[in-house]
Amino acid sequence: MGDELNGNGNDDGRRAALAGRRDEIAAAHLKPRHQRPPSTARGVHHVALICSDVERTVEFYDGVLGFPLIEMFENRDYAGSTHFFFDIGHGNTLAFFDLPGLPLGPYAEVLGGHHHLAISIDRTNWERIRTRFDTDGTEYANIDHSSMYFRGPDGERLELISDPLMEMYGKPVG
Repeated sequence: MGDELNGNGNDDGRRAALAGRRDEIAAAHLKPRHQRPPSTARGVHHVALICSDVERTVEFYDGVLGFPLIEMFENRDYAGSTHFFFDIGHGNTLAFFDLPGLPLGPYAEVLGGHHHLAISIDRTNWERIRTRFDTDGTEYANIDHSSMYFRGPDGERLELISDPLMEMYGKPVG
């Protein structure tokens, strides 16, 4: 599951060049917390993904991951389509559409597209889901014993991270 992250970046010279460019960008744009203005955003209202089967998606996100289904109605942009939402905490929601009748292909990475969605959950629930995945035979990658990468019902990449919000792998973010 993580092989695609390594891609051509394993070449030492290429990695060094990429690291150098990353450092240049950070030096130009990353400011210490006390020098940054507050964000103009209030949070994520919702992230919308496309699914092939409404019921299977509800059973996975609500039943397996424990994200309660909180709303469901017809999509205003596509007649017959269902738009539905899951509570992912702190006033943030994960939404889905089904688009019946459209000839949609399987999940694929594209520039500007979805790579993965990382959702913070407490350690107890992280362990519960990991145990369920082990029991069910669900494939996942366990990174640093705090992140679990896996695929949702339609191949979408997901990460459950046991670190609190604004922290990654035990270090503050921002």
